Parts: sequence; C-alpha cells; structure tokens
Amino acid sequence: MTIWLAGLSRVLAVAVPLALGALSIAYSDQLAQPPAGKERQRPPTPVRVITLEPVMLTPRTVGYGQIQPAREWRAVARVEGEVVETSDLLAGGEIAPGGTVLLRIDDADIKLTLAQIDAQMRALEVKNETLAVSLDLVEKDLELSRNDVTRQEDLAERGVASAAALDQARRQELAARGKVAEINNQLALNAAERDVLVAQRASAARSLDFTTITAPYDLRITSVAAEQGQVVNRGQALLTAEGIDAVEVAAQFPLGRMGPVVRALGPGGTVMDLKAKVRLPAPGHVASWDAQVMRVAEAIDARTQSTGIVVRIDDPLGQAAAGQRPPLRRNTFVSVELSAPPRDVLAAPLDAVRDGRALVVNAEGKLEPRAVETAYSVGSIAVITGGVGAGEQLVVTDPAVAVPGMAVKPMEDKALKAEIARLALGAEPAK
Repeated sequence: MTIWLAGLSRVLAVAVPLALGALSIAYSDQLAQPPAGKERQRPPTPVRVITLEPVMLTPRTVGYGQIQPAREWRAVARVEGEVVETSDLLAGGEIAPGGTVLLRIDDADIKLTLAQIDAQMRALEVKNETLAVSLDLVEKDLELSRNDVTRQEDLAERGVASAAALDQARRQELAARGKVAEINNQLALNAAERDVLVAQRASAARSLDFTTITAPYDLRITSVAAEQGQVVNRGQALLTAEGIDAVEVAAQFPLGRMGPVVRALGPGGTVMDLKAKVRLPAPGHVASWDAQVMRVAEAIDARTQSTGIVVRIDDPLGQAAAGQRPPLRRNTFVSVELSAPPRDVLAAPLDAVRDGRALVVNAEGKLEPRAVETAYSVGSIAVITGGVGAGEQLVVTDPAVAVPGMAVKPMEDKALKAEIARLALGAEPAK
C-alpha cells in the first residue's frame, strides 16, 4: 500500500505540470491582452458648404401651355353657285400671302341680274323723259284753261256770257289740273321705283364681290371643304385658315407663384409689366422666343387651380432657324417663363432648405440646425429672407452624412456656388 501511494505521488508530480503547460499554450491567444494605450480622437468629418453672399437673381415663375394662332379665319359662302376656279395654294398646310385669290364662284347669274336692273333703270329714264314732255303740254293746257275761266268770269259779270259757259270753262280747268297731278304722281312713283332698283343693284354688285374669296392677310390653310366644280350653298364653310403673323400661348401658372414675381416689380407693377420667354426642348438644346404678356384669363381653372396668362410671339416663321429654332405650330406644348428685373438676394440650393430648416457650420466648427425663412423658390434655388445671413456657411452635403452637433471640416463647394449664381440669372441647368 505504501509502495502504491508513493508511485502515484511520483506520477502526479510529473503529469500536473505537463497539463498546466499544455493549457497555457492552448489559451495563450485568448488570455493575451494588449497594453493599455491613450484614447484616440475621431477626425472632423468633411462636409460641403457654400458661404452665403448676395447674388443677382431674376424673380421668375414657369407655366405651361399650347401654341395657338393669334388669328383664325373661316371663309363662308355668301352666294350660291359653282366653284369655277381654285388657287394652287388652296391645300392644307400651304401659306397664302394676303390678297391671294383662293377660289371663285360662278357669277353669271349675278351679272344677269345686274343687266336686268340696268335695263329697268334705262326704261324708267325713257318713261320720265316722255312724262316730262307730257307734263309740259298739260301745264300749258292748264294755263289756257285758267285764262279761259278768268275771261268767262269777266264776261259773266258784264252779263255777256251765260253761267253755262262759265261752268264749262271751270270743268276744263279741273280736267287740265288733274292731268298735271297725274303726271307728277307718275314721276314720283318712277323716282321711288328707281330708288328700289338702285338698292337692288347695289345688293347684286355686293354679291358679285362675294364670288371671289381672297386671303385677308398672310395665312396658313388648315382645311379645305370646297373643290372646283362643286356647287356651294349660301352659308356653307369653304375653308379655314390661321394667321402666320403671330401665335399665342395661354399658359397655366399655379396660384401663389405669381405673387412674389409681381411684387418684385415694385409699387404699381402688374402682370402686364413682366418679361416673357417661351421655351421648347429641341434635340441637343432648348429653343426660346421672346414674348409679350397680352392678357390674363378671367377665371381660375377649377380643375388645376391655376391662372391662365396669355403671351404673344410675333413673326414665328420669320424667327425660325433650321436646326436651332423650329416654326411654332398649333398645339405645340411649351413652357412660358415670366420674370421681373434682377435683384440682390441670398440664394441657396432648394435641397439644402428642407421644411424651413437648414444646417450651418458655427464658429466652433460644429453643425448647427437653423430655422430658415424663404420668400419663394425659383427652379432649384430658394430665396432666403431670415434665419441665416450673409457670410455664414450653409451645409449642402447629403443630410444622411451631416448630423447636427458633430464636428466637421467645411469644404467650400465653389462649383455649386457658381452654378447657383448662373441659374439665378435664368440660365439653363448644366447638362
């Protein structure tokens, strides 16, 4: 027993140290700890900023509408007859200069009516000449009858002539007077009949003018409803056309957008004083035309709650340039920009001012949230009137990166600042 215990003691004396050594090797990586060092400070996060400074901004707003001709014309037949002649320009899309004879209606019946009226008037003239000769004769006969009555009355007073002879002389005078009255009445009736014929002739002559349909001004034919050989009736539409001297756009502007722009004109300024520009996207560029504000719609659009403002572009065909500015045609969808004279404002990217709040870099180099007041926005630019001032650094970095209170390193975004100054004056956004 003593010998067995002594052997066990020797075994344990060797095995235990070996086991502890193996465990220390196995767990050496987990038990190792780095030496304690000094706490490290995170470097400031770079953020993009722009230093607010006054820039020249053109107060403006944009609406949209469709091109419509300023003048439209429809030719309606005012006489009946066959179309005997048509112009080569009488086709949809053709441009006819003012004064061009577009079509003629047969005028033979009207000319026949004029000839008949002229014949009746000549017949009346012959009647009047005949009546004038007869009137001269009966007036002389009346004069003789009056002299005979006077003589018979004198003889009757002296008792030489009988009463019967006096009565006979008086009857002859009355008969002569009746003939004079009859001829005068016939002359009056002839004069009235001549007035009727004159009016009828004027009406027929006017109808003769209606047989020729002439372009009243330079126009583009839009539709044709009459052809050569066709018989047209009074009141029938023959063709429709539109003037090419000017076009109009009835653009719709959201309510509330016009107020700041009009107010920028100063006291007494109205919508009619705004400058207008029409734009149309074209391949590779944007075509634009100067326009003039003509009038304001009388009512608000019930569906869109917008107000209509009509602008006019003169000589759209003359301003057309191949590859640069296309001719403006009916129903072309365009944008209309109304603007006031430029003025100094504090301008910032619209994305940097969200729900009336923005971030600035304060004097301690940390992000500070601010409540910002804006007057209005122009495209992607917000006009700031309160909350931040000139010289302060406005953060334009993505809000997910910028956290209020964090230490930052402001990096001036000169390219964005230059783009804001360019857009503020109405330039197109950089592609």
